[in-house]
Amino acid sequence: MAEAISAFWTQYGDLLLVGLRDTLVMTFVSTFFAYVIGLPLGVLVNITQPHGIWPRKWVNRILGWIINVGRSLPFIILMIAVMGFTKLLVGTKIGVRGAIPPLVISAAPFIARMVETSLAEVDGGVVEAAQSMGASVPQVVTKVYLPEAKPSLILGASISLITILGYTAIAGAIGSGGLGDLAVRYGYQRYIPSMLWTTVILIIVLVQIIQTVFSWLSTKVDKRLR
Repeated sequence: MAEAISAFWTQYGDLLLVGLRDTLVMTFVSTFFAYVIGLPLGVLVNITQPHGIWPRKWVNRILGWIINVGRSLPFIILMIAVMGFTKLLVGTKIGVRGAIPPLVISAAPFIARMVETSLAEVDGGVVEAAQSMGASVPQVVTKVYLPEAKPSLILGASISLITILGYTAIAGAIGSGGLGDLAVRYGYQRYIPSMLWTTVILIIVLVQIIQTVFSWLSTKVDKRLR
């Protein structure tokens, strides 16, 4: 058994390390840029609701429609549909760079809804107290909403990372690299079951690490558990 594992690692170890690196790059870079878009979008959707701190009916409806459309598109269809835009933006349709724009476009609406849900959990009394003391809308958002929702936002970030990690595997099926690409090219097309199962195990390990780390972080910042 040990000899078989050693032989497998000798033959495919470098490929797996490159695939793991590409998957991590796609996941974390895409998540970062998706939050750059999704976080303010989620905040705006929350505060522009009729009962929000900055009610704007039509702004809320338009943003909600954009988010719903973005969330309803299957990732693999979206990735193909925006290939022209991807090439214009990063210079290629394939590889790690080619996967990041569609990953961001797909994840941003999902993150916006996660953020909206997290902010909705904030105690309305705390928000009203801040407003009664003369806090402006930006101050309420930055000093009340985001700090109070931090534990929920952190848990939402773990869900977002795991979701995007799953999307990278789909992206790998059409030439974006990473563990998904190795699973398709070696596990399926060349029928090497050991490669297929190794990529599956690596993805499971990544998911467990992300979930554990972010659950711990959420617990650490949750004032209710102190």
